[in-house]
Amino acid sequence: MRLDKEDEARSKKLGISSVLDLALLVPHSYENLSLEKTLHVGIAQLVDATVNSVVRTPNSVKIILYSHNFSHTLEAVFFKPKPYMLHQFIVGERYYLYGVINCSGGHCTLSQPKKVTNVGGIIPKYKTSLRNDTMIRFMQKHLTPENLVSEGLKEEIIEKILAVHFPKEQMPIEQKIGFRPEFVETFKYLELYNNMRQLATKRRYFQSREKLTSKYEMWQKTLPFELTCKQLETIEDIKKDFAKDVATKRMIVGDVGCGKTMVMLASVMMARPYRAVLMAPTTLLANQLYEEALKFLPKLKTVLVTNKTAKIDLGEYDFIIGTHALLYRELPEIALVMIDEQHRFGTAQRNLLDKLVSSGEKRAHFLQFSATPIPRTQAMIQTAHIDVSLITTTPFKKDITSQVIHKEDFVNLLEHIKEEIAQNHQVLLVYPLVEESEAFMYQSISEARSFWEKKFANVYVTHGKDKEKEKVLLDFRENGDILIATTVVEVGISLPRLSTVVIVGAERLGLSTLHQLRGRVSRTGLKGYSYLFTYQKKSERLEQFCNTQSGFDIAELDLKFRKSGDLLKGVNQSGSEYKWIDLSEDAEIVKEVKRDLGI
Repeated sequence: MRLDKEDEARSKKLGISSVLDLALLVPHSYENLSLEKTLHVGIAQLVDATVNSVVRTPNSVKIILYSHNFSHTLEAVFFKPKPYMLHQFIVGERYYLYGVINCSGGHCTLSQPKKVTNVGGIIPKYKTSLRNDTMIRFMQKHLTPENLVSEGLKEEIIEKILAVHFPKEQMPIEQKIGFRPEFVETFKYLELYNNMRQLATKRRYFQSREKLTSKYEMWQKTLPFELTCKQLETIEDIKKDFAKDVATKRMIVGDVGCGKTMVMLASVMMARPYRAVLMAPTTLLANQLYEEALKFLPKLKTVLVTNKTAKIDLGEYDFIIGTHALLYRELPEIALVMIDEQHRFGTAQRNLLDKLVSSGEKRAHFLQFSATPIPRTQAMIQTAHIDVSLITTTPFKKDITSQVIHKEDFVNLLEHIKEEIAQNHQVLLVYPLVEESEAFMYQSISEARSFWEKKFANVYVTHGKDKEKEKVLLDFRENGDILIATTVVEVGISLPRLSTVVIVGAERLGLSTLHQLRGRVSRTGLKGYSYLFTYQKKSERLEQFCNTQSGFDIAELDLKFRKSGDLLKGVNQSGSEYKWIDLSEDAEIVKEVKRDLGI
């Protein structure tokens, strides 16, 4: 889009930077300034009329007209007319008027019509920061077939876009319905095409430091269990990536307990004889991964790096696992970088680790892992920016009963908790606040803890601001019966004996957070229970959650109850929204755009 200085200022005012952005500024309505011979009641139309008489009152002007195009007498009414309107119409003169015509008992009126001088065609009306006539001229100048072709759009999409902005014979909008379905489909396609193309331009390709061609199959045979089909599919995706000259950039998304750790360890084996590094968001999680590595990669020299780790030569190790403390260490040559729970780190932190192990324009292979399942359509869109693998199954089926409970269910809940503790099982109570708040109907941790400490022994308490939370969680894992916490336990420590989670004020949390909390229980095959405590008498959202187990299905369900995020910024968790696309329904359009963009 070539712009002169004046048009540059207009583009800035409109907030657009491309022809596609311009095409998506669709009209909110149209004026049909074509002369029709058929009168349509309740619809704005152009009237070619001669003034028969003018009646002026203190609060209105009534004009009796003869409509030549409808061969009918009409009455035009102006309420509370401005002074200029009083002398605007002269008896015997002929005018074009535009307005909504209403008829009753053969008597037809035009309410508050406007005088029109430029007759002919359908005029789009835009809600933008520019005047409508200026906007139309801007569109005519830049939204040309040639400019749309240069954006790579196919012919049928271009035809629909031009029909929206420059309609000739047919109105793109139907009364009460809005844009006709074929145009809505065009807007969806165009919005996705625009976003995914921008995502693709943000993706940069670097030469890899090393091709990684070692096999994982011999290591796999040493495992005391079988890997799932989805784990193996993901490992094969990574294997193909590693064999390329281009540095891998892949995100692996899997539900809680789907076995992402084994995918990490298989990736380390495929990186041999080169070195791998793995960064985790907390000391607890880093320590857990370290223990798994020692157990399943016994022949490799593995080290754990936290803030408390002494200065050592990391070049002596094959596999380096650590927290963000890794960002402040001198790292040796690394061929594979992995980040667990990638959304817990900022983009700058992730990029810094990548750069720390880069060599000029060459990059290490880069894998990101997330335990927050995303809708499948969102995963398809993100492939424009980064390769994505979804692990949609778990090694064993979790047996968790989920139930919405209310105040009257509390006695039964207490009985259940006693029974679970008697079986040496553990219980997690999640409260929404740490301190009491008058503006809040639910109890806080500080209000509730004394009740639980009187009723039960071995009650532990922690929250996000607790500096000792990792120690508390470790102590609880070994010795506790009940843990009272905020959503600080949403991700992280494995609690093998945890069988029950009670979430207070559950309606306040997103479905993905509820699912993460539910995923804390039944990690080792125990029968699990998830109770959602709410004062709401009925909640379709919570009821549907209770009947849905898969994290990916939860993500789809979440889309039905809230509008989806803008994925162009969504890699950074933006809250803005798509205007046309519905990620829960438009998977086929996503596939079409991917094909057309060659992604």
